[in-house]
Amino acid sequence: MDAQAAKFLGAGIACLGMGLAAIGVGNIFGNFLSGALRNPSAADSQFGRAFVGAALAEGLGIFALVVALLLLFT
Repeated sequence: MDAQAAKFLGAGIACLGMGLAAIGVGNIFGNFLSGALRNPSAADSQFGRAFVGAALAEGLGIFALVVALLLLFT
């Protein structure tokens, strides 16, 4: 296997983190909605935490994209 093929494989594997981040965001909001429907009075206090969790998951997805781009173009 030459170096170019290894770069493509590494970038493809690094892109898996973006898909997993999307799954994580869906999981966060799905669990938030489930909890909010069970206890509507506590939903307002947990709404900010749901957004912080989603932002952290998306940050990891963007980091995976940056790693994949660095592997491809360096």
